Amino acid sequence: MIIRESVKVADREITIETGRIAKQASGAVVVSLGDTVVLVTAVASTDARDTDFFPLTCDYIEKAYAGGKIPGGFFKREARQRDEEILICRLMDRPIRPMFPAGFRTETQVIATLLSADQQIKADVLALTGSSAALHISDIPFDGPLAGIRVGRVDGTFIAFPTQKELEQGDLDLVLAATRDAVVMVEGGATEVSETDLIDAIEFGHQAIMPLLDLQDAMRESVGKQKRAFEPPQREAQIYEQVKASFFEKVDEATRIPIKLERYARLGELSKEATTTLAEQFPEKEKDIGEAFGDLKKEIVRARILDSGQRIDGRSSTDIRPITCETGWLPRVHGTGIFTRGETQAVVTTTLGVKSDEQRQDGLYNTEEWKKFILHYNFPPFSVGEVKFLRGASRREIGHGALAERAIAKMLPPHAEFPYTIRVVSEITESNGSSSMATVCGGTLSLMDAGVPIQAPVAGIAMGLIQEGDRTAILSDILGDEDHLGDMDFKVTGTEKGVTAVQMDIKIKGLSREVLAKALEQARQGRLHILERMAETISKPKAELSKYAPRITTFKVRPDQIRIIIGPGGKMIKGIVEQTGVDVNVEDDGSVHLVSVDQAAAAKAREIIEGLVREPVVGEIFDGTVVRLTDFGAFVNILPNIDGLVHISELEYRHVASVEDVCKEGDQMQVKVLSIESDTGKIRLSRKALLEKPEGWEERPPRERGDHSRDRDRNTGRDRRPYRSSRSGGDRRGGPPRGGNRSR
Repeated sequence: MIIRESVKVADREITIETGRIAKQASGAVVVSLGDTVVLVTAVASTDARDTDFFPLTCDYIEKAYAGGKIPGGFFKREARQRDEEILICRLMDRPIRPMFPAGFRTETQVIATLLSADQQIKADVLALTGSSAALHISDIPFDGPLAGIRVGRVDGTFIAFPTQKELEQGDLDLVLAATRDAVVMVEGGATEVSETDLIDAIEFGHQAIMPLLDLQDAMRESVGKQKRAFEPPQREAQIYEQVKASFFEKVDEATRIPIKLERYARLGELSKEATTTLAEQFPEKEKDIGEAFGDLKKEIVRARILDSGQRIDGRSSTDIRPITCETGWLPRVHGTGIFTRGETQAVVTTTLGVKSDEQRQDGLYNTEEWKKFILHYNFPPFSVGEVKFLRGASRREIGHGALAERAIAKMLPPHAEFPYTIRVVSEITESNGSSSMATVCGGTLSLMDAGVPIQAPVAGIAMGLIQEGDRTAILSDILGDEDHLGDMDFKVTGTEKGVTAVQMDIKIKGLSREVLAKALEQARQGRLHILERMAETISKPKAELSKYAPRITTFKVRPDQIRIIIGPGGKMIKGIVEQTGVDVNVEDDGSVHLVSVDQAAAAKAREIIEGLVREPVVGEIFDGTVVRLTDFGAFVNILPNIDGLVHISELEYRHVASVEDVCKEGDQMQVKVLSIESDTGKIRLSRKALLEKPEGWEERPPRERGDHSRDRDRNTGRDRRPYRSSRSGGDRRGGPPRGGNRSR
C-alpha cells in the first residue's frame, strides 16, 4: 500500500511517501521538498553483535543524475563520498544515535540517496527527517520521531527551509534536529549574530518542526511495523555495589589526577584490579565488572561537579585552562599559529596560493564552482598517545575541519580585495578535549601571521553540561572526559561582536531556554577571555606578507580588451609569461591578476599589459613608428594594436608634395593626437603640431561647414577649389593637394 502525505512548514510543502520504493528494507520513505527528492532506508540485522558499542552506520549518497549531470573521470560513475556527503552522514548519525535503546547492539544501517536535486533546496535536512521516518515505521527499536529543519534569517525575519538564494542574502544558516520535547542537535554558521538571536532561531525552528513529527506519527499508525522485541541486558546489581564498596575511594582519588595520561594509567590499573579481585565472586562476569567500574567513575565525577563545583583538573565550572600562543614558528611557511590550551594543542599553518590552486567543486549544490578557502584538520594518533594505522581523513576529521572552516570563513576579506586562494591546515599535536576549537584559534593566529587582512579575530570554546534532576552545572572549556561523561557538547565560535558558528549535541531530553541562554553567555565570556590571550601575541594581521608568499597584483581592464591580452591562440599572454616569469590570470569581468614573488617582474608585466590595452587621449604625445604610407598621409603605430593617421597636411608646415619626401616605413615619428572619432575610433595625428612654427606663419581659422567664401575669386565670384578625390586626396587635374585639416 502506497501512503503519501504532505504537510506545510511555514510556506514550504514537505511530502513523505512509503510503500512504493525499497519495500524489502526494514523501513523506507521518500521525502521531497520542491524538486529535491531523497530516498531513505533503514535496515537492521537479525542478530546482535558481541560488542561494547552500537554498530550504527549512516550513509548519504548523491547521484549525479539527480542534478542532470554525468560524473567526471574515466569510469563515469559515482566514486567515494565527497566531504559534503560525509558531513551529511554525520548530520544524520548524531541526532538519531541516542534515540536507540541502551544496550542495543544489532548492526543497523541507514542510507539516504539523493534522487532529484533542486538547486535551491538542500537535501541534508530531508535526509535527516527521512532517517527518523524510516526508523519510526520500521520494526527497529527507536525512540522517535525527530525531524530536521534549516533556519535562515533575511532582514531580521526567520525563514524555515530557506532557499539557496535566501541563504546568500541572509546572515544565518542553522540546521537543527528536535523531538517534541527538546532540540537534540544544532549546527550552523552566522555572520556575528548575537546569542539572543541564536536562541530565538533555535526556538523558531523547534516550533516549526512540529507538523513533521505529527506526520511521522500518523504514518506509524497507518503502516508502521510492530517493533521487534528487545530486552536491554541486565547486570546484577550486586556487581556495581561491590565495585563501589571496594574501589570508591581509589577511583575518587584517581579522578583528581590533573594530567590526562597519568590519570588514565591509574584508572586502567584500578579497572584491572577490580576485574581480578571480583572475578572469583562473579565468575564469567568480567565484562559486567568493567562496565560497573566505568559507571562508578562517571557517578563520582558528575557528583563532585554538582556537589562542590570541582572538576577533574581542579577548575571551577567557568575557569579556562592556561593558554599560550605563538606565531611565526615555522620559517618557510606563509603563516604559523601554535595554540595551546591545557593539554590540547594545535599547530596551524596558512598557505597563500593563486587562482590555479582553487579547489574545483563537483557537487550538486555548490553555488561557486571553485572554492577559494580550504581548512583541513588532522588528528594523528600520537596526539592522544596511541598507536594506530594512518589512513585517509576520518569522518570526525572532516567534520571538525568543516566546523572550523565555517567559523572563520565569514571573517575573511572579500576575494576582490585579497585575491588569494587560502589553505589552512591544523595539525593536532596534543588533545584533551576541544581540539576543533583550538583549530579555530590557531587558524586565526596563522592567518594574521600570514598577513591575511581578516575582518576580526575568531576564537572558539567547547561547553559541557551536567544535569541531575533540578541540579545543573555548565562547564566552560571541557576536557575529553567531561565530554564523554557529560550531557551536552556545545561548541561556539565567534568574534567580540557575535557568533560565527555553532555545533551542539545533547544527550538528555529537554533543555530550557534559561539553561541555553546561560550556556551561551558563559561561552561568550570564555570566548572574550581567549581572544584577549590571543591578542597578547598578535592583535591584528601583519602589514606585509611572508617573503615566500606569492604577490598578486590586481587591476582591471575592459572585458572587450581581454582578447588583446590573450592574443590569437594565447600567443600574447604566453609571451608575457615567458618574458617576465609572471603568472597572468585574466577573469571574465576584466580582472587581471599578476602572480610573482618578484615585484619588479610583476611591474614589468603590468606595464606590458597596460600598454596593450592603453587608449590614447586627445592632446597626448607619442613616439610612434611609421607602419604604412599612402597618397594622403602616413599611418603611425602609437600603441600596441593602435595606429593613427598623420594626414599629409599635418606632416610639416611647408607644402609637402609627397609623403615619401618626409618619412618612410619604419621611421620613428613623434606625433600628437588631434582627435578621436567617437563612432569609428579613427585617430587623427599630427607631426606638424610638435614642430616650431615658421616665422610669420598664420594659422587659418577653421571655417564653418558650407562656408566656401575663401575659395571664390574676389573679382568673378567663381569657385576656385580644385576637385579632390576622396580616395587619394590628390587633384584629379594633376595638381598637388591643398593644405588644410582634411583627414580620412
